Amino acid sequence: MVTATATTEMSRAYQVAASVTDPELPMLTLADLGVLREVTEEDGVVRVTITPTYSGCPAMDTMRDDLVHALREAGYRDVDVRTVLHPAWSSDWITEEGRRKLAEAGIAPPGPAPRRSGPIPLTLTPPSSRVPCPKCGSPDTVETARFSATACKALRRCRSCDEPFEHVKEI
Repeated sequence: MVTATATTEMSRAYQVAASVTDPELPMLTLADLGVLREVTEEDGVVRVTITPTYSGCPAMDTMRDDLVHALREAGYRDVDVRTVLHPAWSSDWITEEGRRKLAEAGIAPPGPAPRRSGPIPLTLTPPSSRVPCPKCGSPDTVETARFSATACKALRRCRSCDEPFEHVKEI
């Protein structure tokens, strides 16, 4: 049975975990990014479940450490952070607030993730997508590098305002 006090505590534990920022996109919280899956408490242990944006994401250790640190600072002594890979994270999990924050920071948010069933087709050319410039809104942009500072972003340039910008890729 869950009491009102336990519900309030879990709400507080969730709020603490949800406020932790992403180490690679610090304008986003882990909740904004959609990698924070669940926060539960059982027998005095707060369990946090997160999903990486990519398998092998180098930020996962930092996310885990930041979650443990924030929850311990908030008074939770036993914290267990778990990583789950199924279902795989999708850029569709980024919240509307997260998309707004990305655009405000000059990073183009992802469009809808591709929907596939069955085998993923092999293509030898990069996917073409129309990504509007987050600075001027022009759709006349070009990808200049498939990978930017992180594997989850591409580098693009706007042909209208000539500004470079990053784009979070759709996956």
